[in-house]
Amino acid sequence: MSSEILDQMSAIVGAKNVITDADAMVPYLKEWRDLFRGKAQAVVRPGSTEEVVALVKLAAATGTTLVPQGGNTGLVGGQIPVAEGREIILSLQRMDKIRAVDPDSDTMTVEAGLTLQKAQAAAEAAGRLFPLSLASEGSCTIGGNLSTNAGGTAVLAYGNARELCMGLEVVLADGRVWNGLRQLRKDNTGYDLKNLFIGAEGTLGIITAAVLKLFPLPAARATAFLAVPSPDEALALLNAAKAGAGGTLTTFEILSRTGLDFVLRHASGARDPLSEPSPWYVLMEVCAQSASGLDEAVETFLGEALEKGLVTDAALAGSLNQRNDFWKLREMLSEVQTYEGGSIKHDVSVPLHAVPAFIARASEAVVAMVPGCRPVPFGHMGDGNIHFNVSQPVGADKQAFIGRWSEVNQAVHAIVSEMHGSISAEHGIGRLKRDLLPGVKDPVELALMKTLKATLDPQGILNPGAVV
Repeated sequence: MSSEILDQMSAIVGAKNVITDADAMVPYLKEWRDLFRGKAQAVVRPGSTEEVVALVKLAAATGTTLVPQGGNTGLVGGQIPVAEGREIILSLQRMDKIRAVDPDSDTMTVEAGLTLQKAQAAAEAAGRLFPLSLASEGSCTIGGNLSTNAGGTAVLAYGNARELCMGLEVVLADGRVWNGLRQLRKDNTGYDLKNLFIGAEGTLGIITAAVLKLFPLPAARATAFLAVPSPDEALALLNAAKAGAGGTLTTFEILSRTGLDFVLRHASGARDPLSEPSPWYVLMEVCAQSASGLDEAVETFLGEALEKGLVTDAALAGSLNQRNDFWKLREMLSEVQTYEGGSIKHDVSVPLHAVPAFIARASEAVVAMVPGCRPVPFGHMGDGNIHFNVSQPVGADKQAFIGRWSEVNQAVHAIVSEMHGSISAEHGIGRLKRDLLPGVKDPVELALMKTLKATLDPQGILNPGAVV
C-alpha cells in the first residue's frame, strides 16, 4: 500500500487515528483464544459515519480491502485480517454515541462502537431493559453483536440480536449509506434489508448505527442453581418451567459437573452452591412484572420438581450477591478451560428435543476417538444451543490434541447434521468455519449467499475471506 493512501486516510480521521506501529496494532491482530493472528497495513479508527463513508470510497477507488472490527471478542476469526497483511482494520470503537433513547416507543438508537454494557446501562437509566447479555458484554460492541447475530443467555425469552434490532444504518461497499434507522414495529414495504446485514460479519456492508428494541424492566427476578440427574430431566424441567414457574422464563443454562469442577478449581472466589455433587446442573432465571410473589411461586415450582425427581437439590438466590455468584459459575466456564490444557470447541444447535441425545452421542464419539478426553457440554439449553467443548486428557500433549481439531469437529458436526442442527449457533462463520459451509449448506442457499456478496461487494473489499 502506498504511503499516499495512508496519508489520505489520516486526512479523513486524523493522524492519531491511523495506527501503523507494530506493537500498537497487536491488540487488533489476534483474538483472545489465540486461534487467529493476522497482519495489517494499519488500524484506522473513524469517529463518524461520514468518516466511514470517506474511507470506504477511498478503499473502493484504490482496491484497498477492509476488515471491520468492533470489540475484537469474536470467536471464529471474522474480525481478524488474513496473514498476508494486505488489509486495513476498520475499528469502529470510537463510534460509541447514544443518539437517542425513546422510552415511549421502547427503542434506543446507538452507534456501532458502543459496548453492550453501556447500551444496557443507558436502557436501564431510562427505566428499560436491553436484554442481550453475553460474558464479553464489557468489551463487545453493538455493531459486532449485530454483525454476528449474537445470542447469549436471554435468547429463550427475547431472541437473538436479530430479533432485538428494528433498524440499521449501513455503509455499503461503494460508499453509499442506507439509512434504515426506523422505529417501526410494522413496516411491510418490501424486502427486510436489515436482515441481510445482521449476521453477515461485515462482508456485505459496514453497520454504523442501529435502532434497538427495549423492554420494561422486570420488577422481580428469581435465580436458581439446580442439581439435575441428567440432560433428560433438564429438558423435562425446561418444558415444565415454561408454563409453571410463576413468571417469564428468561434463562435456562445447563452445565456438567466436569465444567463446574473446572470453575471451582480455577476461578477465584467460586464455590459450590449445593452440598452434594451432581452430574448435571441448571442455572434458571425467571422474571416478572409484579414485585411480589415470584420467589414463592418459584419455590412451589421447584418443590414439585423435586417430588417428580426432575431436580435433586436446589439453591434459590436470596440476594444480588448470591445471584452474581451463581452467574459466575456459568460465565467463567469458557475462560477456565484454558487452565486445563487444550480445548476443542463447538458452537452448535439442535432441536430442543434432541439436546439430551446429542450430548450423549457426541460425548461417546469424542471419548472413543480420544480416550481420556473430557467433554464439557454447557450453554443455552433453553434455545438448543450447546457449546460442546472437549478438554484434552490430563497430562496429554496440548499441541497434539489441538492437532485433532478438524477430526473431532467432523465427528461432532456429523451428529449435529444428522439431527438437523447447525454447526454455528451464535458465534458466526468467520474464517474458522468458512470451508465447512459447502458440506452443510444447501447448494442453492450457498449460491444465493455468494450472489449477494458479489452484488453488494463486487470488488470484494469488505472482510475478504470471511463467511463466503
